[in-house]
Amino acid sequence: MGKQHTYNANLTWTGNTGQGTETYRSYQRSYSISINNKITIEGSSDPAFMGNPSLHNPEEMLLMSLSSCHMLWFLHLCSEAGVVVTAYTDNASAIMVEESNGSGRFTEVVLHPHVVVMHQDMMLQIDDLHKKANQYCFIANSVNFPVKHVSTSEVHQQD
Repeated sequence: MGKQHTYNANLTWTGNTGQGTETYRSYQRSYSISINNKITIEGSSDPAFMGNPSLHNPEEMLLMSLSSCHMLWFLHLCSEAGVVVTAYTDNASAIMVEESNGSGRFTEVVLHPHVVVMHQDMMLQIDDLHKKANQYCFIANSVNFPVKHVSTSEVHQQD
């Protein structure tokens, strides 16, 4: 077994409107997440499940965990390979299927990274580095659905 890393988070339900969970509609789905004196994340359930649409929901946070993990590995691998990235964006998407009994699961995530590199010759390595980043991503290795990539890239334009 390799190195072990431990993570802790404190989740607090903030949606008690005075009646607790007396009925399905008597409470809000809001919560706060605090992690080691970092900025508190305010969350809620997805609006489809009576959540607050202005707050982050668990499904979005899972998607962003996959997207950010991939990006961080990709940038790391690029720095090792001599590929100079000057910009990176990702418009990630996910599909979650809700079953008739109310349970659900993600069936896939598609990352859409767009990378800007410094020189044309660096473009040749982009696809392989995305594949390797997916193999190394801790979060992608922990989920039971495919994490796909549809990447685009371009060369940095000099001013």
